[in-house]
Amino acid sequence: MSGTRSSGLLALGGIALAAVLAVVGHLEVNDNLNPWSLTVSDFAVSDRGGVIDAAMAVLAAATIILLPALRRAGAGPLAGALLVAWSAGLMAAAVVPTNEPGLPMDAAAYVHRYASVVAFLALPVAGWLLARRLGGRAAGWVRGLVLTSLVLAAAMVWSAYPGDRVLIGLAERLLILAEVALLAVVAGTLLRHQIGEVAVPRLREHPHLAELAAPAQDRELTPARGA
Repeated sequence: MSGTRSSGLLALGGIALAAVLAVVGHLEVNDNLNPWSLTVSDFAVSDRGGVIDAAMAVLAAATIILLPALRRAGAGPLAGALLVAWSAGLMAAAVVPTNEPGLPMDAAAYVHRYASVVAFLALPVAGWLLARRLGGRAAGWVRGLVLTSLVLAAAMVWSAYPGDRVLIGLAERLLILAEVALLAVVAGTLLRHQIGEVAVPRLREHPHLAELAAPAQDRELTPARGA
């Protein structure tokens, strides 16, 4: 199995594990917590260092696993930097807790909030940049999930400020679902294709490389001078 496909498989496994941990984390918390009006961070702080924090760390690690394969497939440095920002934001949010629901925000809570904002915004932009490189149906799915993520992020911002936190928990969970699905599409594309298949658009952009990529027996042989 190529390094690209191995990276896709490991990343998909990490994404699936993170999803399972997040669900378990919601089932184990206090029954008084309302998932529609409270954020995932509100649930996580009630079980500090528990499975929801672990889910964020696993998801960050799954993203980092993808980076070498994406570079080999032709992803630009900006997309890679944005994926690192997404991973760093997740890790910071996992390590630095928000405040307990109903308490005034302290310095740690502000760090947690803005780390989450960086993560939520960095991944959709990275996905948009990666869509052209992925090509085919994967590109369409990624672009659709990017637009969905941005709409849900706007809904969450509205709820957090003028909306008096109405259904902020629902908006955030749908946003997380869209962004995790985006990451899964990228990982799944790498799993299905060898590097050469992902790089086909690059050969089309540079036709002179196609001859070098073709098997030797398929190239036209030029008789040796003097034969």
